Amino acid sequence: MHVFIAGAAGAAGRSLIPALIADGHTVTGTTRSEHRTADIRALGATPAVMDGLDRDSVMRAVTDAAPDAIVHQMTALSGDIDFRNPDKAFAVTNRLRTEGTEHLLAGARATGGVHRFLAQSFAGWPCARTGGPIKTEADPLDPDPPRGVREGHAAIRRLEALVTAADGVVLRYGGFYGPGTGLAPDGDQLAMVRARKFPIVGSGGGIWSFAHIEDVAGGTVAALERGRGGEIYNICDDEPAPVREWLPALARSLGAPAPRRVPAWLARLLTSPGTVMMMTEARGASNAKAKVELGWTPAWASWREGFAALASARTPVVA
Repeated sequence: MHVFIAGAAGAAGRSLIPALIADGHTVTGTTRSEHRTADIRALGATPAVMDGLDRDSVMRAVTDAAPDAIVHQMTALSGDIDFRNPDKAFAVTNRLRTEGTEHLLAGARATGGVHRFLAQSFAGWPCARTGGPIKTEADPLDPDPPRGVREGHAAIRRLEALVTAADGVVLRYGGFYGPGTGLAPDGDQLAMVRARKFPIVGSGGGIWSFAHIEDVAGGTVAALERGRGGEIYNICDDEPAPVREWLPALARSLGAPAPRRVPAWLARLLTSPGTVMMMTEARGASNAKAKVELGWTPAWASWREGFAALASARTPVVA
């Protein structure tokens, strides 16, 4: 299968290219910058320069490649987390999730030969903050997200509606960690943990789900080959955990001081209600559906061994 990865220079795209090639697929990968084309070529893909927010650029790139499948991995994120105003930090990514998705779907229709369309979404805080701590793909999204994440939530909802209506597949990834991400040995987020700039807010009861970047690639390949059109799959590890559990464990694995604690009322003043929600009320995600329907299991079953490996810069041994 010829796979077109929109956003191939990001962490997800870079991990996905070799995984697809290893499974016998050919790949065209896009980047917004000419200077990143050599990196994509070095991974074994054919590079293409494309601006995901420019409809003509997307149409030209997709029709020139004439792929069998499109995988939408376009974001505009650095590895750093801006807790002060998530919606501001995600502004361009939100446009890529809406306008960019529309452009890619138009390109797919124009070629007439695209029979698989996958798009990146996010597992965790978009789900409703009621009921149990772990959510499946069938559980509702938050009907009233707090200020600070409303625009991001609306963009995710729009992306998922567009893709599933077109019989595509939505992949809700857990929080990325591993090489090339913010949670890497040289990443910005680990630097924040070492410097005690990543605090536990309030109760620290927000549940986070994680996905090693190698599992992001493996789950995406499985969804491309076996996912059902119109479906959503959570691609994350087996152990969603509250911030008050995983963040101190990460600090210990790094030999860093324990995270600071910040009262929720103070965090609301310094950041946003959306940030406080992520740290105190967010729900985790179940990967049971992906395991059953895609025949996929994460190589990194838990963030516990994954974070320990980050600290020692080890790589997993997979049987």
